[in-house]
Amino acid sequence: MFTVQVDIVVAPRFFRTTVIKLQVEQESCMPSLTEWKVPLAVQPRAEDYAFDLERVLASVVGVHSIIPNDAFTADTLGVERAGNGVLIGDGLVLTIGYLITEAETVWLHLGDGRVVEGHALGFDQESGFGLVQALGRLDLDPLPLGASGATEIDDRVVVGGVGGRTRSVAGRIAAKQEFAGYWEYALDDAIFTYPAHPNWGGAGLISARGELIGIGSLQIERVREGRNEHLNMVVPIDLLKPILEDLRRFGRVNRPARPWLGVFSAEIDDRVVVAGIAPKGPAARAEMKPGDLILAVRGEKISSQMQFYHQLWALGTAGVDVPLTLYREGDTFNVSVKSSDRAKFQKRRSCIEQRPRLAFQQAPWSGVARMASAPCPASSCDRASRSARGFPVQGGAVSWQMGQKGLAL
Repeated sequence: MFTVQVDIVVAPRFFRTTVIKLQVEQESCMPSLTEWKVPLAVQPRAEDYAFDLERVLASVVGVHSIIPNDAFTADTLGVERAGNGVLIGDGLVLTIGYLITEAETVWLHLGDGRVVEGHALGFDQESGFGLVQALGRLDLDPLPLGASGATEIDDRVVVGGVGGRTRSVAGRIAAKQEFAGYWEYALDDAIFTYPAHPNWGGAGLISARGELIGIGSLQIERVREGRNEHLNMVVPIDLLKPILEDLRRFGRVNRPARPWLGVFSAEIDDRVVVAGIAPKGPAARAEMKPGDLILAVRGEKISSQMQFYHQLWALGTAGVDVPLTLYREGDTFNVSVKSSDRAKFQKRRSCIEQRPRLAFQQAPWSGVARMASAPCPASSCDRASRSARGFPVQGGAVSWQMGQKGLAL
């Protein structure tokens, strides 16, 4: 087992200093379904809900994927990933996309121990959703899609994990607000739930009506009244509805991709700092470096990641030239970065050499609580410094930085 912990100090809105920590544990042998349970105090109880809790939770399955060692995301997301997914149609499983990005093999693990092979059908870079098509019968009822936009703060919810009630969390919606991730990703209205599910990646957010209203993406930590609390960040289901048919038919949304730079950023003291550079990406080719401050996009000053992303994406589609103003070691200068489509750097299933099939006696993947979102690479991650110069880059692993935007609760 190894443990990686990254402490990131940020100053979110309301001038409240927040320390965000990430701890990921990975074991060489992943336990079976019977080896861990959510604490009894936070497990949902059937009598508290108007819907059939056991039937609804049976629609949540496990997702286990194998990624080639030379995949573009192998260093940052790992080559073996495990989490959850939710059946939403005939053999169609919705999950969080990073679990299946560049996957050469996907297995779906059911709560009763059955294992069915799956196919990584589609991935949307903007929302983060991923789709898996089961290649065998699941014999489960799909979960209907609800309306995430109709939810309110303090609504009761269930965060469902594979394994039923003992692997699910009864919680509430703690916040609905924008979220900016370090990997050129942003949501205008992300959902945050409390308490956190320990196996959050791809977990189903279920409303009081028994409908799916979101998919678990990250775990963050906030300091509230002097105590540390963990929350889950959930991608709202309303983002899926306009793109679902495209993902089923084409494997991606059928419109031009956003411009992508290959920059990992951090927001510190109202400044956007380059924390890392994707190898061979557009920013690397433009010789951007970790520690650079991004002052402006096309002459318009920025002071937050959301501003950075919105101005970047407003320039046009992938391939557009992106004029940036940078500050580095006392010098302010301009640079033009030729953007690209992130998907062009990633392997597609049809291009991956078929490798020997794996066989499992039972669901071996699902027991490590904090492994849920993505395994951390075997190499240690450096502790990020205040200036973000401590992030591992260029050939190393870029540490997860979750929840940089402080929760205004």
